Amino acid sequence: MRLFLRYLFATVWLVNGTVKLLHLVPRHEAIVARIVGATHATVLTRLIGVAELGMTIWVLSGRWVRVNAALQIAVVLLMNVLEFWLAPDLLLWHRLNIVFAGLFALVVYYYGFVLQPAATVPTAQ
Repeated sequence: MRLFLRYLFATVWLVNGTVKLLHLVPRHEAIVARIVGATHATVLTRLIGVAELGMTIWVLSGRWVRVNAALQIAVVLLMNVLEFWLAPDLLLWHRLNIVFAGLFALVVYYYGFVLQPAATVPTAQ
């Protein structure tokens, strides 16, 4: 289950990052423009895409899983709250997107904090 979820999350970040980096879905840039203004929307959208591709690599690495999970949750929820208030008409499912973001965050939490074994602390022998 852990490996399946790791690949699932990596796929989500890979697809979203690629779409933004290659400008395959102009709606993403329109959302960024709505939130930060049109002047730098293209560059910021591509930078977000690069960051999402970085998240793909981090997820696949399996390193610092809890930190990674916490960051994924924070990023997804922050992004979706901003979009909920500032650009709901541009979202695929409009304000309902926040429900899917919440479900995604819950699954990431389950993966990062429930399925992952606690870090072991070396003991002195």
